[in-house]
Amino acid sequence: MFRTIRDIALSGRKVLVRVDFNVPLDENRNITDDTRIRMALPTLNHILDNGGRLVIMSHLGRPKGAVEPKYSLKPLVAHLSKLLGKPVQFAEDCVGEKAATVVNSLKNGEVAMLENLRFHKEEEKNDPAFAKALAALGDIFVSDAFGTAHRAHASTAGIADTLPAYAGFLMEKEINYLGKVTTSPDRPLVAIMGGAKVSDKILVIENLLEKVDALLIGGGMAFTFLKAQGHNIGKSLCEHDKLDLALSLIEKAKTSGRRILLPTDVVTAAEIKEGVATKTVDIKNIPETELGLDIGPKTIEAFAAELKNAKTVLWNGPMGVFETKPFDNGTRKIAELLTNLHATTVVGGGDSVAAIEQMGAADKVSHVSTGGGACLEFLEGKVLPGIEIFSRDIKEMAEGAKV
Repeated sequence: MFRTIRDIALSGRKVLVRVDFNVPLDENRNITDDTRIRMALPTLNHILDNGGRLVIMSHLGRPKGAVEPKYSLKPLVAHLSKLLGKPVQFAEDCVGEKAATVVNSLKNGEVAMLENLRFHKEEEKNDPAFAKALAALGDIFVSDAFGTAHRAHASTAGIADTLPAYAGFLMEKEINYLGKVTTSPDRPLVAIMGGAKVSDKILVIENLLEKVDALLIGGGMAFTFLKAQGHNIGKSLCEHDKLDLALSLIEKAKTSGRRILLPTDVVTAAEIKEGVATKTVDIKNIPETELGLDIGPKTIEAFAAELKNAKTVLWNGPMGVFETKPFDNGTRKIAELLTNLHATTVVGGGDSVAAIEQMGAADKVSHVSTGGGACLEFLEGKVLPGIEIFSRDIKEMAEGAKV
């Protein structure tokens, strides 16, 4: 069990909330996609509606531990005010007198946002003194930034040495959905793994092989598995130093009674370019001079048959070079299949999220994870520093903790 924002009285208390407002901005500092802000609104509104004094913390970009005006969070204030329906005060620093003055002026149901945490190099170093300086601004710590939960930074982990930590609604949703997939899925559980490299997903595949009923592998990584089985893959992407590993994973699946489905046909071309001539070929007939760039129709059909009876599905990684048409077809078909299943469907981080959003299907699956690296590490079975804090015994916190 872990503590959530539902477990604490908020009225009259200064609530420090770590969010992930690392949103894209154009050259005029206008927000081009506010999805990350909108996803935090349920937590922020809950605090305000219950009389909390809301203090928002976030990073933006990679300013390398020094003040860089182009990474200031100030351009977000007007839009956040509009979304919350009330003024948002802005502190021109995240610690010290400037921050304390703004925070201490808040009344119940009011909100302030602190300047970029990463303007201080101590943030990413998880410096204890910096973490305590942040903690001094609040009575309670709430984290809703799953995307940074795998980082042991001052605002994601160190702060919880001083303040009791609670999960926000977005964080709770991530933990519950990904936790269900890895610990108590409705079966059959089918995982779809894609993306370019086996090396990026080794630990995830190894962990999932102990849990899934079937593992469907597409994307660039599939060619390392096909090469390991003795197939000629032409000029397709291949990690030659991972061939033995790929073969061992196939053998592990066989001995444990898990099914691994690899492509039986692929779409090839001489180069990655829109409008280029393509061939759809059996994996035994990949041309020497061409690259495999997407899964073919027979593979899609086989994957669909496996997914049809699934009760839980996890998808991580595209099936081809989806950014370039026509090599988006396999990924698009998988997205369509997921939206029509009577199952818990979870899309996990990174390019698969970009793909399903691009196809307008994000609201038609059970959950789309907001974390790339954090999602992968969770699926690897690791204990994330930004999640472990919700299960700590408050009584065992450092002396002087605010409870």
